[in-house]
Amino acid sequence: MDGEFICEDRFGTTKGVAGGNFIIVGETQSRTLAAAEAAVAAIRTLRDVILPFPGGIVRSGSKVGSKYKKLKASTNDEFCPTLRGSVNSALADKAGCVYEIVIDGLDLPAIEKAMVTGIRAACLPGILSITAGNYGGKLGPYHLHLHKLLA
Repeated sequence: MDGEFICEDRFGTTKGVAGGNFIIVGETQSRTLAAAEAAVAAIRTLRDVILPFPGGIVRSGSKVGSKYKKLKASTNDEFCPTLRGSVNSALADKAGCVYEIVIDGLDLPAIEKAMVTGIRAACLPGILSITAGNYGGKLGPYHLHLHKLLA
């Protein structure tokens, strides 16, 4: 009632590669968010990739598997600063915030380029580390090793 509603009546699909990801660990929420936003802005300049989460940033990272049989994924508790005293944490004591960037693309080279571009853009003051979720190979057939990509 406030203007035109326009949408596509036809669209196509194609096979691609899903699940490229990296995790940004920072000291504070503001610095970690700035790094994640810088990564998203840099990745959005590239072709053949998308960031499937709203705004490109995942604030509630997940992992493959759960303690409940019917639940295929659950919160990535090792990377939750607020759970640090209750779980086997992967975080340093100074870590106050964690964001994940998930990348899907037309092919593996496009995702690799996006990961390198995003990681380099996220290397800002206040960032303690950047890692990636592997999940024991349960996420898919592709394994992107950050050290090799950034060499």
